[in-house]
Amino acid sequence: MKKPQNERINWVRTIPFTLIHLSPLLLFWTGVTWFSVFLCIGLYAARMFFITAGYHRYFAHRSYHLNRLGQFLMALGGTLAAQKGPLWWAANHRHHHQYSDQPEDIHSPIKGFLWSHVGWMMSDKYYETKTDRIQDLAKYPELRWLDAHPLVPPFLLAIGIFLLWGPAALVMGFFVSTIFLWHVTFSINSIAHVVGSRRYVTHDTSRNFLPLALLTGGEGWHNNHHYFPSSARQGFFWWEIDLSYYTLKVMSWFRLVKKLRVPPKAILQLNRIKDGIPDIGMFKDHMRRAHRVIEKTKASTEAAYAHQKELVGHAMESAKQQTEDWVRLSKGAARIKK
Repeated sequence: MKKPQNERINWVRTIPFTLIHLSPLLLFWTGVTWFSVFLCIGLYAARMFFITAGYHRYFAHRSYHLNRLGQFLMALGGTLAAQKGPLWWAANHRHHHQYSDQPEDIHSPIKGFLWSHVGWMMSDKYYETKTDRIQDLAKYPELRWLDAHPLVPPFLLAIGIFLLWGPAALVMGFFVSTIFLWHVTFSINSIAHVVGSRRYVTHDTSRNFLPLALLTGGEGWHNNHHYFPSSARQGFFWWEIDLSYYTLKVMSWFRLVKKLRVPPKAILQLNRIKDGIPDIGMFKDHMRRAHRVIEKTKASTEAAYAHQKELVGHAMESAKQQTEDWVRLSKGAARIKK
């Protein structure tokens, strides 16, 4: 089935996004230094924090409180990751939670792995910011400005790196770390709904996956998150490493953030799959898969039947034609004998 026009990849608009993926080839020219490697790791970690703790846990879910200056700085840090503006990001993520793994979900893997990973962002359908979903944030003019000009901060960051440390630092420190940052973040939409384990019953296919939790500062505890989305802590238990929450906790000691929300202990013991609670999320997913198999089988059966019917029709027409020919020949032979 063809996608609607506004859900197809806009290759013209996404030329910069595509070209940045070719930037590591420049390392053959610039070379790689130890400083550029450490800069790459540092920028990756810092910007991942602004995405996970800022764009996600604060702007999308309001899981803790910031004053207005802190809110602006968190948004500014998030734009450095080159994942568009805070209002756009939060609006789409809130929509995802409202319709998670339903047909309306903007980036569910049920529409295809590549679509959930990156395809949805490269289409025109989700290009504009849906301000009706983030009215609590859209009232701030500084956030609206950042959302309207999301490439200004990362562009200035790239220029600053180049002027201070040269081309090797720019390519390795900025471009390579940005590419890793993008795809690790995108993996929460794709991989974290396909790979991993489920602790809690939810209406979607969210999973907990340790490798993603380590790479994203705690976002890989995705089933936990979908079970209690308003929590600032996504690693609910001590053994579930959540670096973003640990950082927020330290910031709260200095009153930089306030009122960190966490799930009540009683909530953590409810709706656990191991307690025999029916997993409605996976049941719905299995039903969707079964329905697709049935529809595919039905379509192939109907196509095979139509093909066989056509062949039988041709055979019968050919037999009819041959019979008519034999009848004509027989009549001709009878007339000749007379």
